[in-house]
Order: sequence, then structure tokens, then C-alpha cells
Amino acid sequence: MTDAAALPGQPRGGVVTGPATARAVNVLAPNASAMTLDGTNTWILSEPDSESAVVVDPGPLDDGHLRNVVDTAEKAGKRIALTLLTHGHPDHAEGATRFAELTGTKVRALDPALRLGDEGLGAGDVVVLGGLELRVVRTPGHTADSLCFHLPADQAVLTGDTILGRGTTVVAHPDGRLGDYLDSLRRLRSLTVDDGVHTVLPGHGPVLDDAQGAVEFYLAHRANRLAQVETAVENGYRTAGEIVAHVYADVDRSLWPAAELSVRAQLDYLREHGLI
Repeated sequence: MTDAAALPGQPRGGVVTGPATARAVNVLAPNASAMTLDGTNTWILSEPDSESAVVVDPGPLDDGHLRNVVDTAEKAGKRIALTLLTHGHPDHAEGATRFAELTGTKVRALDPALRLGDEGLGAGDVVVLGGLELRVVRTPGHTADSLCFHLPADQAVLTGDTILGRGTTVVAHPDGRLGDYLDSLRRLRSLTVDDGVHTVLPGHGPVLDDAQGAVEFYLAHRANRLAQVETAVENGYRTAGEIVAHVYADVDRSLWPAAELSVRAQLDYLREHGLI
């Protein structure tokens, strides 16, 4: 879910539909909008020589898209054996139950309400299937249940809505919290510094080749927006709606409702830290 800002970086020729890395293939859902950019990226992950695959974020409840994901895997000689969710927003997770019916897979997620099967997901978990290794990274902030998946063999990270391929994401107040989000961005930065991650496989938008640059941009953007909101309050703007109209005046009005969620999260953060 975009919050509107230009993101510098090196997207690979626009939105990827097809192979993005040696182990990741994207199937783009047909749900493009101002909030979802080009649509939801559903990721099929597998070792090149394995017949088993993991799907991350089957996407909306669109039977054509879900069957397309299955067909894409099967044409590559893969059987989908597990479904994972980055978070519970409908554009990522609404189709999970139907997808599980089509594939016979379990669905693993942080939120118990989204799981199909006994196993959930948590920080530090490692998912191994057909030789593929995914490390679970807890990244609350966009939502309380947001996760990222580190794919070490490709030096990549699947970020869901925590980092997008274009623009910036919304901190979805009240479930999303700015302090948590900033901590999550720093956690992702450590992956780029300490673990050699250089590729972002986002939930929306194109693949990014400069993961560290993307994280640094997001941190700088958040610091700048927070300063703008603090200044707006000092200048007499009181409600979230008033602040959005002032701070986001140059942003398409269709994105103002999302911006208002982020502003509410910023106001909470400023109050918690005694800054307003």
C-alpha cells in the first residue's frame, strides 16, 4: 500500500512478471490501483533443481490469478508445497484459503487467524523446502503482523509491503506503529550490511537491485515526513486531516486517506516521545 513518494534505485526494467532471481519468479495479480501500484507480486520460490516450490502471498481472491500461479509453477516442473504470507492485508492474503484448496498446501503466517495448519511463523524461524532456505524476519510497522523473508542463496529479501519497488509504504495506524516500522527498517539495513542482501523482491512494484539504498531512502523519507508533521503541529495544524492537506498538498488526493493513516501513526510517535 503506497504512501506516495518517488523511490530512487535500479528497478529491472519495470515490473517483473517472470524470473527475478535464480530462485524467484513473480506472477503479477491483476489488481492494479493507486494503493497497490501495478498489482500484488505473488512470488514462486524454489531451488533450480527442485520439484518443490513455496509461494509467498497468493494475493487477492481472484481465481484466474490463483490458477495462473499454479500453472506457472507446473509449467516450470514445480509442485507448490507450501504457502507463506507476509501479512494479512486482503491484496496479499485474501486468496490464501482458495489457493490452499487448489494446491493442497498449508498456509503459514504470523497471525494465527490466517494460518491453515498447525505451524505459524515467527522471528528467527527458518523454512526449508526442497533445498530452499528462507529465514523469517519480523518487521512490524506497516502492520503488526508484517514479516519479511530473507533468501540468502540469492542475497535477496522479500519485503511484502515493508519496502515497495516504487514509492513508499503506509504505516497503517492503529495496527501499524511508526516506532516499530523504523526498527524494522534498521533490521533490514543490517541484512544489507551484515548478510550481503542487495536485492529487494517487493510486494508491489519492480525489483530493486540496491537494497541498502532503498532502506536508507525509506529511513530518510520517514525522518523528513516526521519533521514536517512536527512543524505542522507547531504551526497550529491540529487534526490528521489538516496536516495531510498541508504536508501532502503535492500528492494525488486519492492517496490522502493512506497518508492520513501514516500521519496518525506519526502523531502517536511524537506524543510518545514527548515531542508535541
